[in-house]
Amino acid sequence: MEWFMEFLPGWMFLALTILLMVGFPVTFTLMGTALCFGLIGFGWSFFNLLPLRIWGVMTNVTLLAVPLFVFMGVMLERSGLAEELLDTMGLLFGRIRGGLAVSVVVVGALLGASTGIVGATVVTMGLLAVPTMLKRGYSKPLATGTVSASGTLGQIIPPSIVLVLIGDIVGVPVGDLFMGAVLPGMVLVGLYILYIFIATFIWPDAAPAIPKEELAELTPAVLFRKVSRALFPPLFLMVAVLGSIFAGIASPTEAAAVGAVGATLLTVANRKFSLDILRDVMHATMQLTCMVFIILVGAAAFGLVFRGTGGDELVREFLGGIADAHGKWVVMAIVMGLIFIIGFFLDFIEITFIHVPVLAPIMIEFGFDPVWFCILIAVNLQTSFMTPPFGFSLFYLKAVTPPEVRTGHIYKGIIPFVLFQLIGLLIVVFFPRLVTWLPQVVFGG
Repeated sequence: MEWFMEFLPGWMFLALTILLMVGFPVTFTLMGTALCFGLIGFGWSFFNLLPLRIWGVMTNVTLLAVPLFVFMGVMLERSGLAEELLDTMGLLFGRIRGGLAVSVVVVGALLGASTGIVGATVVTMGLLAVPTMLKRGYSKPLATGTVSASGTLGQIIPPSIVLVLIGDIVGVPVGDLFMGAVLPGMVLVGLYILYIFIATFIWPDAAPAIPKEELAELTPAVLFRKVSRALFPPLFLMVAVLGSIFAGIASPTEAAAVGAVGATLLTVANRKFSLDILRDVMHATMQLTCMVFIILVGAAAFGLVFRGTGGDELVREFLGGIADAHGKWVVMAIVMGLIFIIGFFLDFIEITFIHVPVLAPIMIEFGFDPVWFCILIAVNLQTSFMTPPFGFSLFYLKAVTPPEVRTGHIYKGIIPFVLFQLIGLLIVVFFPRLVTWLPQVVFGG
């Protein structure tokens, strides 16, 4: 029995993994595993510790940003902003081959900077952009891959819910993470556009340009007016939310409240606001927030037992042995590879709450910059939305695409974007100043 108790955290993690793979709900699996192994490891005194841990989660002020950012994103989805942006950007880039696909990437980045909710962005662009691209002669894999990948940009481009969660778990200021994520987010946008140009160069028929006669009546003055009208709302929201954080006027939680109010005002300005929409937005916000927080409570209980039974020390010894033998960069490669592979089977919330609290402190002990490592995790987690069989971006898109688009088209279309996503991850690994430079300039240190 000693051997069982000595490796109790390992058995606990194995039980959790098996139950999740079998298909048990994440929250009940986390809490149930924690209760069973907590009783084995601590006895009945475990129930004296658990309420304090849960109370600490529920009174965390930083996490108030989550429902506020969710409200902002869902409200913007109802404002008509995405539809106007897609129409205008399509006209702006339509003269070049692959122009509609480029416009989808740009709109995905702008919506990511405005909403930060992947599901809302993918569904909205899937409904609006995919039928248009197919009607224009785009190949199904390129059209669906572009929309699916662009919708995930909200994971890394601030304000991002995953950055709020990671910042709170690791103990890094969320403002630093928001600022550090700006340049890596732009790198990913550039890589996606680069792939589109490469694809259209190799396969010109996969993404034809809009015929010139359709754009003949579009004078520069008219185009400028359309672009200005479409770009102003998301830019207004970005300045209101991110500008207030970067200028030191508001904390991330306060800025999230500003964003929620700003999104509501934009919906009113677009004449889309009604009490029914407000009720729907509040209901969707409650559902998403409850999902996040109930998983967070389960993860807090799991983390309490895992650390209390010596799990951190077990992982530290294992990774420390690898670092001593092969160097800390080999450990970094193993950790990033592990998160990428787990992303095929778990979503970003589960990975954030289960794996990040264990791995992040150890990697920081090895001397890696906390902000840089958190951004690496966020970029890596973005692929979890696009990797089958459980990529949520793929599920969202398949639900709203025309019947002629099969799941195979979506899977085929997403492969190049996942590869370019990994290239972006390597760029951030080899050029850490992409992450650390902007926070140092703005916040000092």
